[in-house]
Amino acid sequence: MTADARAALNKLIATFERHLEASSTRNGEDDPRVVAAYEDLADAFEAYDDALNDEYGEMTPLIVVDDSDLDDSEDSGDEEYDEDEDDTSYSGLDDEDYDSDDEDAEDDESR
Repeated sequence: MTADARAALNKLIATFERHLEASSTRNGEDDPRVVAAYEDLADAFEAYDDALNDEYGEMTPLIVVDDSDLDDSEDSGDEEYDEDEDDTSYSGLDDEDYDSDDEDAEDDESR
């Protein structure tokens, strides 16, 4: 059964709302409502990403990180990820790589 990406997105948005509400009213570090909302958010995101991939062959640029993905041996605060992931990330266009349609039209008119 293929999941509906629109329905998964709506559920993800609602889960973000519940996570925000739980976070804004949390009671201490290990508030069970925040922990549950965090876990539900991760699950809803993965369901949306899977549905998006199943329905359209697309995916988001985001990943869900859990404690096992972090390197506990260093206390630098930097998260350790696979180096290959950085090779596929989008870094944006440099100014010289970007041509607006207006600039193209001006160039055509000046020739």
